[in-house]
Parts: sequence; C-alpha cells; structure tokens
Amino acid sequence: MSDKKILIVDDETSIINLLKQVFSRAGYHVSSAQNGEDALALLQNEKIHVMFFDLNLPAMSGIELCREVKKNMPMSIIYAITGYASLFELSDCRETGFEDYFKKPVNIKTLIKAADDAFERHERWKKN
Repeated sequence: MSDKKILIVDDETSIINLLKQVFSRAGYHVSSAQNGEDALALLQNEKIHVMFFDLNLPAMSGIELCREVKKNMPMSIIYAITGYASLFELSDCRETGFEDYFKKPVNIKTLIKAADDAFERHERWKKN
C-alpha cells in the first residue's frame, strides 16, 4: 500500500498528527499541510489522489483549495472535514467537487473506510 498516498490539510497540528498516525497504521503514506498554499505547492511535486481538507483554513478556505486542486487533478477524491458546517457551506462542498464531508469529531473507522473506498474507486478508474 505504500503507493497509496493521502494528503491531510488542517491548520490544527493535533488533528494532523492524529490523522497521520491513524492512516499510517492503516498502511497509507501520509503527507500534510497546514494551509492551502502549502498543499498546492506539495501537490506540484507529488501525485496524491485522496485528500482530506478542513474547510476552515487560513487565507484560502478548504472549498477554494478543492476548486484549485480539481482544476489540475479532476480525478482526485477529496473529502471535507469541518468542526462546524452550515447548510450553505455543505451545498458548496458538493458543487465544488468534494466527495463527502465529515463533521468533527469524526469516527476514525469512518475515515479509514472512506480512504479505502476512494482507493478502490481510483483503481477501477485506472483500469478503464
């Protein structure tokens, strides 16, 4: 599974550390960034197809980041994670291209299942 890479973008170091630990134990290689600009820079040098973005990021929101990533990587699978979500924000998530969203605190097993499903889907796309 070492070729299965996940990107986590969250401005809270504790969340990044927790998710890195969880996904690493599940066999994934995990990269992270604390803001949208750093995430976009990282994606210029690495191919990562499954991502988890906090919606409330400094400077560039998770929604704006998703739009930017989808322009260059339309087949990427991106999930939103948020501590507070309004209905307006959630409808924006769907329109922007997020696969799904999760409200903090999120069940870790749910996130791992989402990652597993995303990689299975990505493998199917590559075969077709």
